[in-house]
Amino acid sequence: LSAEEKRARMMEIFYETKDVFQLKDMEKIAPKEKGITAMSVKEVLQSLVDDGMVDCERIGTSNYYWAFPSKALHARKRKLEVLDSQLSEGNQKYANLQKSIEKAKVGRHETEERTMLAKELSSLRDQKEQLQAEVEKYRECDPQVVEEIRQANQVAKEAANRWTDNIFAIKSWAKRKFGFEENKIDKNFGIPEDFDYID
Repeated sequence: LSAEEKRARMMEIFYETKDVFQLKDMEKIAPKEKGITAMSVKEVLQSLVDDGMVDCERIGTSNYYWAFPSKALHARKRKLEVLDSQLSEGNQKYANLQKSIEKAKVGRHETEERTMLAKELSSLRDQKEQLQAEVEKYRECDPQVVEEIRQANQVAKEAANRWTDNIFAIKSWAKRKFGFEENKIDKNFGIPEDFDYID
């Protein structure tokens, strides 16, 4: 049985008997009368309680479950009222949109002039795209872009010289502290012979 079929059969038990049950009662009745496995009774019952189709009340240490046909009828009526209200709102929105469309259509009839203007607009848009592509090609010649590159180069040069300073300082410290020869330091740390500041 599918989950929906189990739920429907479980509801039949409540509606046919119009009685109140404990879980253990349902676990006996449901398999015999409705073919719902005892293992799934609790899960199906809980899903019906969660959806508000079956009422549950704890009395002492036991849970009692019930559902009367009148409750289902009232729930359906409420749902129908909500759906009617939503439908009415939807119809109103649709009518308003139709009015807006009709308003927007005024003065927009297809004429020879309008067709010509639409073609011209399309042609101008194509032209604009071509010009933008052309401008993009020569972007690196833009004085502002060149200046930005120049400034970025200056920052990079200063950073490189700062690190060169740091390397010379560490080499000097290592020579003083450990008595290393400069060429050995350069060789061990992969520092080229012509290593120097960038002009």
